[in-house]
Amino acid sequence: MIFILLMPVALILGAGYYFCTRIIYPRVYEVGFSYQHEVEEGKIVESEFNARPKEKILIRSPYGYDLHGYYFPQAGSRKTVVMSHGITWSMYGMVKYMNCFYRRGYNILLYDLRNHGHNRRINTTFGVYEKFDLKAVVDWALDRLGAGGRVGTFGESLGAATTLQHAAIDQRIAFAVLDCPFADLRRLLLYRLREDYHLHLPVLIDLANLWCRLIAKVDIDQASPIAGIPQIQAPMLFLHGANDRYIPPQHSIDMVQAAGERAALYLAPNAGHAQAFWNNREEYERVVGEFLQKIEG
Repeated sequence: MIFILLMPVALILGAGYYFCTRIIYPRVYEVGFSYQHEVEEGKIVESEFNARPKEKILIRSPYGYDLHGYYFPQAGSRKTVVMSHGITWSMYGMVKYMNCFYRRGYNILLYDLRNHGHNRRINTTFGVYEKFDLKAVVDWALDRLGAGGRVGTFGESLGAATTLQHAAIDQRIAFAVLDCPFADLRRLLLYRLREDYHLHLPVLIDLANLWCRLIAKVDIDQASPIAGIPQIQAPMLFLHGANDRYIPPQHSIDMVQAAGERAALYLAPNAGHAQAFWNNREEYERVVGEFLQKIEG
């Protein structure tokens, strides 16, 4: 009898544990696979990538692990953009964006987020811890430039959400460019629960969050970029595929509305998740270029 009574409780707790592990331990592709995939898709031109001056870098996370990256310097440049990639991937996914900034005189800093790429496998926290890693990377970039240097940030998907959460705690950045970020993790998880599992059970997210707090000491409700918008002083540019079904464009629309005149928005036609640039390269680069020109005066 006791066993029968406990079965529903065990099933509910088990479901919460399952969804917790899907959140903090997402499938992450091997770094070699991500590089080769970008090459095969034409998003990395190997001859150009290999010929461009670059330095391998290691930056110590405040959580005790090393963050692996590449720094692409330009002679005499006093400005750097730090790029944060999307979930499951690696810094090589950001190479396609480099020319948008490189040809405008920016040094480029690419790095792997925690639990991704060359970095040690630990867990993913959707910006809760990643934002402090990004702060360490920005520290490195500013130290490298010296007095008077300017650092901006750019992110895609998870990297964009991390970039926003970092911008709320670090007023030193010159700008933030955000490609397809989520506004609030709980909101996104509820949407994905309906889309992927055809379930509308907010209690599952509550239970998953309980397990996340126990296993990874992370509260998913802290991963809410839109909550930090009032603290962001830097100008922001949001870019989002109009046909994004993974993170709907309404996430960016809501954050632009919350930011007011501090933010601009480009909704890219015929583009799904993280496809805004690749499907609209000329227009995308024009929008980014005009944004940079405006904030640089």
